[in-house]
Parts: sequence; C-alpha cells; structure tokens
Amino acid sequence: MQLLNASAIVRCDHDGTVRNQPSQAWVFITGSEVLIEPDPERRDVDWCPNAAPPMRACGKTLKVRKGYSSLVFIGGQPVVLDSLDTLTDGTPPGNRSTCRNPGQPFVGSGA
Repeated sequence: MQLLNASAIVRCDHDGTVRNQPSQAWVFITGSEVLIEPDPERRDVDWCPNAAPPMRACGKTLKVRKGYSSLVFIGGQPVVLDSLDTLTDGTPPGNRSTCRNPGQPFVGSGA
C-alpha cells in the first residue's frame, strides 16, 4: 500500500475533488507533505455534481472507515494509505470518498 501525500487525488463517488490539507510539515515525499490522521476527515469536497434536487452534493468528508497505517506513524499519528475510504455528507447517505492516486509512487507500507 502506498502512503498518501498532499498531492494525492481523493474523490467522492460522484467524482468531486477532496481538498487535501496536511497537518504536519516535517515529512515529505516528492516535495509534498505526507498525510496523517486526521487529515482526510472534515475536508471540503469541490465540484461534486450530485446536486440535482432532492440530492445534496458531497460537501465534506466524514470519519475515515479505513486507510490508516498500523505500522507507520509520524508524530504519533498513523499515516494515510491508498486504501483510504471515508464517508461524505452527500445524499443519499453512504456516499464515499476514496484515493484515486496516492500522489507519489515511491513509499509504501505493509499495513
């Protein structure tokens, strides 16, 4: 599994773009900060096309369901892996956001 950095592409089920916002600034891969817990949570989702009434477009990510490493930590927080799976606040309930590209091809984790 690959570690995500701030250049990672994370999208909702409808192809809206999640805005990455790293919370640490001392570990980088290919010039971008590595994402750690809770970086993927409560992030804005831009351009979600699921906006036709009565639907509500995905606006924010919610709690991570999976995608934190059990082996690699930065500052005591687990790094984010390309297995990332979060829920979003869009309707109907159960919409997700997932990693499409980790932002770097070099560094991985066993879990």
